[in-house]
Amino acid sequence: MATKNGSGAIRVLLASASAVRRAGLELILKQSSSFKLVGAVHSTQMIGQRAAELQPDVILADFDRESPVIAHNGLPVVALIDNPTAAWAAQALRSGVKSILPREAGSEEIVAAIHAAYTGLVLLDPAIAQQMVERVGSATTQIPTSYENLTPRENEVLAMLAEGLANREIADRLGVSDHTIKFHISSILDKLGASTRTEAVTLGLRMGLIVL
Repeated sequence: MATKNGSGAIRVLLASASAVRRAGLELILKQSSSFKLVGAVHSTQMIGQRAAELQPDVILADFDRESPVIAHNGLPVVALIDNPTAAWAAQALRSGVKSILPREAGSEEIVAAIHAAYTGLVLLDPAIAQQMVERVGSATTQIPTSYENLTPRENEVLAMLAEGLANREIADRLGVSDHTIKFHISSILDKLGASTRTEAVTLGLRMGLIVL
């Protein structure tokens, strides 16, 4: 498998404040021929600088608390964190996190999450996904009693909005222009009776149009 950097392995930048945790995660990465560990930092606050220098494909970030997640030039992030709130998880997904797993996730889960993140897929721990569904279910956004069905392409765009992708990223993934994506989003908002992208995603989740 050729990566964006032209090599045969996915380049991973690791961040963890714990030396013990860092060593354990490094071992998992080094045991797989699918990955190349390009660097390890002792703070998630250092990710931006090191990512710019090392050009990883995926960031594996170990969080010991709910610190802010900052987008790093569109790089996918796999976050390891215990018992995050639904609000933190939602913000993390908007900021480029593609996978959220508990810190004691097994090596197979972590490996699968990195592969999924690299290909642009979102992978959530079931407990975290359930929290987000419950949070959305308690929102005040009203589900329309009737609405015009979305087209298959509009459903694709709505799912990518739920991933937190920007118009340009959606356009690149679908191989179309920014203008086309703006048209699809406008149509989605109109059909769902939503005024913002966030409201459209909230409605999509509550109506079963988006599967986490």
